[in-house]
Amino acid sequence: MATREGPLDHRYRGEHPVRTLVYLFRADRRRLAAAVLVFTVKHSPIWLLPLITAAIIDTVVQQLPVSRLWGSAGVLLFILLINYPLHLLYVRLLYGSVRRMGTAVRSALCTRMQQLSIGYHSRVSAGVLQTKVVRDVETVEQMVQQTAETGLGAVTVLIGGLVIIGVRTPEFLPVFLVVVPAAALLVMRLRSRLRSHNEDFRQEVELLSARVTEMTRLITVTRAHGLERDALNRMDRTLRRVLGSGLRLDLLNGSFASLAWVFLNVLGIAFLTGSALISYYGVWGITPGDVVMLSAFLTTLTTSTTTLMGLAPVISKGLESVRSAGEVLQAPELEENAGKTEVTEVRGGFEFRGVGHVYDDGGDGGQGRAAVRDFTLTVQPGETVALVGASGAGKSTVLNLVIGFIRPTSGRLLLDGQDMSTLDLRSYRRFLSVVPQESILFEGTVRENVAYGMAEAGDDAVRRALHDANALEFVDRLPDGLDTVVGDRGSRLSGGQRQRLVIARALIRDPRVLILDEATSALDTRSEALVQQALARLVAGRTTFVVAHRLSTVRGADRIVVMRDGAIAEIGTHDELLARGGAYTALHDGRPA
Repeated sequence: MATREGPLDHRYRGEHPVRTLVYLFRADRRRLAAAVLVFTVKHSPIWLLPLITAAIIDTVVQQLPVSRLWGSAGVLLFILLINYPLHLLYVRLLYGSVRRMGTAVRSALCTRMQQLSIGYHSRVSAGVLQTKVVRDVETVEQMVQQTAETGLGAVTVLIGGLVIIGVRTPEFLPVFLVVVPAAALLVMRLRSRLRSHNEDFRQEVELLSARVTEMTRLITVTRAHGLERDALNRMDRTLRRVLGSGLRLDLLNGSFASLAWVFLNVLGIAFLTGSALISYYGVWGITPGDVVMLSAFLTTLTTSTTTLMGLAPVISKGLESVRSAGEVLQAPELEENAGKTEVTEVRGGFEFRGVGHVYDDGGDGGQGRAAVRDFTLTVQPGETVALVGASGAGKSTVLNLVIGFIRPTSGRLLLDGQDMSTLDLRSYRRFLSVVPQESILFEGTVRENVAYGMAEAGDDAVRRALHDANALEFVDRLPDGLDTVVGDRGSRLSGGQRQRLVIARALIRDPRVLILDEATSALDTRSEALVQQALARLVAGRTTFVVAHRLSTVRGADRIVVMRDGAIAEIGTHDELLARGGAYTALHDGRPA
């Protein structure tokens, strides 16, 4: 399998997707060549059968030695029997290569997503990225598999059949070269008329999917207001549209299948009759076996040509998925850490020198309004600084600057005297923990969530962190204690329990810098009290930045920074700011700051 970094070396954007596919399969090119060879041998009965059938018929009709009959049957039986082991070998060679390619691309996509900036992730939805990792790669895998299986089969039949016809009955070769593509083209023209109807049906099914999602999301509202009948009537209208569209599509598919079947069989009868007359009158020395062979090849080669033409949508969809994955693999917005100073120790001192940050508004390289401007502040190691202000004042932007998710667009931000633009932020974040408003847990046990990224942490360390986070008392009551699975996003726990596990996760890391972003805003009074006690233990001795709307949660901070329109309005302790009667007092009294 390709290395995790290997697939990123290729120039995906602007590169033809076929060249990209060749690049992705470079490590398995010998296996793929062997797969083509094995497939050609295992698939040979399809194009050898008409020839062997012709030999058997001629043996019977012309009363040739019976040994020819046994020889023909023996050859056919042999190539049929070796199909099974050859097919298994083919699957191992081809499908193994495809799976390895898909795994390598998914690994490369996940690696790239970890490297891309937070700004990129804020613009591109998680659903889109998930689709690229799961569906797009699956589409590429299916394209290669279908094209190899179906396309190779059609190509070997075409080449094998035309070679046999050219050797056995060369007079008919020009006829096949004209009639087969013409018949296949006509069948494809009939099929293309179905495309718009397939599109209509797909759109109706997508609308049905959206309606079902909407219905399930609104179940509580619907039931609370007694609107079940209205919801079902709305769904029934959508279901009737899907039913009508589906029936129309089924009728058209049936018509196409019948017309194609009639046309190909009429063509086959006409060709059979013509070749039989040629044999009957002794023209070109055509034998009865040749007549059967030519008739069989007409159907086989026409079907193969139609199959090849029908692969175009599959290939087109697969190549588009290659381009889609390339959009992530070559996205330029990377967090640059290469060659920068690795952080081995953090005391926790921060100095903001006239820091400003302006977000790109995404239009023609222009810039939007400044989220933070002329922000100047010195934070001592171990100090707790609270950021307060109305929504949009710039508090979250300051936190993102401290975490290193974004860089100052003006001014400088220093960590322990070093400009953060010169530091490897990945190594810096080993000394940092974030407790966000939304408790982020994954499907796993309590132990796995608390010790996430701390493989060396034992049960004693986990239990100590849970105790300090006021979480041990409820964890011990869980059915399996530390081994209890918390559910998707911690769905089996209450909000307060989830937040205390997040605090335990922060405690076990023993960070030097702590970010508390609305850590208690979504909790009830009892849960907030327990979480506040845990946070008090967590904050002790650490440089802490706190953002909170509830001013009661920040009154114990060493300093409170009041922000307005991206700038600092005033700084002081809780009592100092209230005594001034300024912006903080207005916020405290619930008035506009």
